[in-house]
Amino acid sequence: MNADSPDWFDEALARPFDQLDVVVDGARIAYRAWGKPDAPCVVLVHGGAAHSGWWDHVAPYVSNDQRVVALDLSGHGDSDHREAYSLEQWAKEVMAVAGAQASTAAPIVFGHSMGGFVALTAGMIFGTELLGVLAIDSPVREMSAETREVHARGGKTFGARVYPTKDEIVGRFRTVPPDASTLAYVCRHIAEQSVHEVEGGWTWKFDAKIFLRSYMEPADIAEVACHVALIRGERGIATTDLNREVIERLGGHVPISLVPDSGHHIMLDQPIALIAALLTLTAQWRAR
Repeated sequence: MNADSPDWFDEALARPFDQLDVVVDGARIAYRAWGKPDAPCVVLVHGGAAHSGWWDHVAPYVSNDQRVVALDLSGHGDSDHREAYSLEQWAKEVMAVAGAQASTAAPIVFGHSMGGFVALTAGMIFGTELLGVLAIDSPVREMSAETREVHARGGKTFGARVYPTKDEIVGRFRTVPPDASTLAYVCRHIAEQSVHEVEGGWTWKFDAKIFLRSYMEPADIAEVACHVALIRGERGIATTDLNREVIERLGGHVPISLVPDSGHHIMLDQPIALIAALLTLTAQWRAR
């Protein structure tokens, strides 16, 4: 418990969850799950260089009537690394995690940033097996924010440096792009799970190779056979014109919601508004 964090946040982190894994194409995929195993499933997909812990304060509030699972995509968090990565491979991992749950109801996939690309890819490939997919501030037509940062560095990835202490590396945690409105107590919780100990000190968990293909073009998008929705932050990077192009390519019937006073990382600066949006969307889709 953090003295600076509100009760709702502490209560979310105190909610018990299952730590599980599945093997997908030779890689162990770690995930955490809240709610009854036989309840309809929602899969939460993190962004580039992130991990399942980004959803720890969100998932418990979405899990009252649902099985909510948050996975570490390969190359992230506590999952295995691969020689190469793709949106299609990550979509397979999402479906494998959903398929490991007991419910026979069609799952829903929510993805943030690069994870939104993964959600949309899952919708294109596995649309008939899904109830719906949601992309949260995913800048289709552009690289993810993290990949753009790597290209701005001339291809030099960030995150490979080893720091002598855990406190030092946790203190270095920054969002990409930066946003002064992120909640410090949420960032601290996420940062502490983003690192692991190696020879000589501490480093970030993610594999630097993930940035080589973490983007999507509008031409990659086709009409999908499940519900699709978009959410963007008011100060986010999924701008109105980008979303309009996505909507046109998805058939013109895609709802888009705006979270006011939010940047790209909506779960870090407006988590309660995001929880409300996710609950509303799941209720609407399941009612249909």
